[in-house]
Amino acid sequence: MIKKLRACLYWFLGKTAPLGNPIANALERFRDAEADTLELTRQLVAVLRPQNRRDHAAPERYLAMLEQLESDASLRAAFRGHIVHFIATRRLVTFFTESGILPGTGFFSEWWRILGSRLLPEVPDERRLKDCLHVIYDRASDWRWLEDIPAEASQRFWELIAPAEELRTIDWRSIQEQMLDGMLLLAHRVSGLGVESELMRASPNFDDDTPRFVALSAEALDFVNAFRAALNDPEQTPDDGSQLLVIADQCQDTLQRIRKRALTIGTSLHLSYLLTRSEQSLERLRDLAAILTAGEQSTARGEAIQAWVEFAHAAFLAENRRNSLRFYIGQLSHLLAVRVTENAARSGEHYICDTPADYGRMWRSAAGAGVLISLMALLKIKAAALHAPLFGEAFMFSMIYGLGFVTIFLLGMTVATKQPAMTAQTLASLIGDLKLNRSADLERLVDVIAAVSRSQLAAIAGNVMVALPVAIAVGLGLGFLADVPPITVDKGAHLLADLDPLSWALPHAAIAGFYLFLSGLITGYFDNRAAYADIGPRLARLRWLRALFGQERAGRIGNYIQERLGGIMGNFLFGCMLGSTGVIGTILGLPLDIRHIAFASANLGYALTGFQFELPLKAVAWAAFGIAAIGFTNLAVSFMLALRTAMRARGIQFEHGGPLLKALWVRLRLQPRSFLLPPRQASVDA
Repeated sequence: MIKKLRACLYWFLGKTAPLGNPIANALERFRDAEADTLELTRQLVAVLRPQNRRDHAAPERYLAMLEQLESDASLRAAFRGHIVHFIATRRLVTFFTESGILPGTGFFSEWWRILGSRLLPEVPDERRLKDCLHVIYDRASDWRWLEDIPAEASQRFWELIAPAEELRTIDWRSIQEQMLDGMLLLAHRVSGLGVESELMRASPNFDDDTPRFVALSAEALDFVNAFRAALNDPEQTPDDGSQLLVIADQCQDTLQRIRKRALTIGTSLHLSYLLTRSEQSLERLRDLAAILTAGEQSTARGEAIQAWVEFAHAAFLAENRRNSLRFYIGQLSHLLAVRVTENAARSGEHYICDTPADYGRMWRSAAGAGVLISLMALLKIKAAALHAPLFGEAFMFSMIYGLGFVTIFLLGMTVATKQPAMTAQTLASLIGDLKLNRSADLERLVDVIAAVSRSQLAAIAGNVMVALPVAIAVGLGLGFLADVPPITVDKGAHLLADLDPLSWALPHAAIAGFYLFLSGLITGYFDNRAAYADIGPRLARLRWLRALFGQERAGRIGNYIQERLGGIMGNFLFGCMLGSTGVIGTILGLPLDIRHIAFASANLGYALTGFQFELPLKAVAWAAFGIAAIGFTNLAVSFMLALRTAMRARGIQFEHGGPLLKALWVRLRLQPRSFLLPPRQASVDA
């Protein structure tokens, strides 16, 4: 039916419908030696790419193109002539040194360039191959189907383009010359790291490795000169590049050592950017050396083609994703994300109860937090009764929550909902280290999950079972002193309505869960920042602090703040997010607010005192069910987001869900107590 409609359309427009298949038609145009190669290639790619999201036949069309070229020698020669001459007459140095490599402009400059390109597309310079790729692959999603092209098919394509008898032509010599220039630029770029202050700061012994980076540039120059001499005189043997690769490997070892140290002392966006760009440059230097050296050996032509295929495939994909903000951030996020989640993982270890003593401490710390939370809930109710301007209300709510959570943290108390974002990082770290095909490792993971379960239940029970009765006691006490309940009936009805699970309570609980996850990342980020920037020693050098407390006490104060900066900032900003969300929703006219299990239980207590306990049992039970649903949503959202982020940061692909669920079920049947209470004697090695 579609073919008939297309034929009718061509007839109506007075045009002749194209004959044959589109791939053959696109290839036939290459027989015209005077045609514009760039436009011909763009039209060919337009035929090969998927026509819609349901079209997954791009690899088949690519193979059909190869078969067409392999079966027609004259077409193959015309196609090769177009492609090789086009590549040779472009400026290739930027393609070799920039495609797939982070630019030298820096993180935020590249960020703004990508955002700007979304609003105003850049004008390509068709003299440069790098820019021509954006004309040929002119859709941002082309990398998806290019990624599906089999490596064997790409190998066949480039073998058609670069047969052995063609490698000594003037066009290939031009390509090799620009490849050599690219190697020099890459080597000089990496050599410049020898004086990079950020690397010296990250590695105190970096001065000892500086000669490696200086030698890389000199060795690259020797390699290029020797290779060019061999191109001019075929009797000479070109440099095999072995010495250059040895020095490149030494530079790579130095960068890897700095990466590992950054996981301990902290990192920054700039350091992560610098390390990633340098490693990409070294990898590109190796690729070009492998292509050039193998290409000059008749017995290694296959290796040269394979090296070129791998390089070109990666460069084409990266160039097509050059304006993808997600891809750009993904290149840089690994080191920083692992560092941030490692900090959170270490914090999460403190939330896991292995022994009865740990379990008792968890109960006590959660109970203490329950007392403070009940008082914070009352302060928030009284602040809302002031009916202050929106900004003033948001500020008061944020300070009540933020300063309250910081106080809880500094006193060593536990808020149950803070646990999942931390313990999820610990689980992800453990999953990354274990081999779950071994039963011992699987049992160890089950032990940790059981410990997390009982720790979480203890914290929830400690918060809720204390916040509720303390709120009732405070409400009754204030009512006795003032002869009037501190909560009016109308306010009590409003507090009960907020707990209705069939209202907006659960979406609002999900928002709070997202904030809990975010606060975990904030905690990890500031812990990383404190370690990387030496916040403690720098605070200890403040003159006024030393004048007030003396040098020794100033040092202790600096260390105290450095060790707790992540927790302070994470809790404070978490409180600010909770306190301002409702006001932001009012300003925007959107149903935005938060629900938190501990505050919800305290609000129920105050609502009971407002009604003077004259509530139907059914209404109280429904509110209690709403509190449980709010708590489950808080915990589930924050845990799943934190676990997903931590596993992606570590590059973990979890494929053992079936065996893990089976092991958990066996443990639940045989030892249900372990999910509720700690073992009576031996501790679990978490």
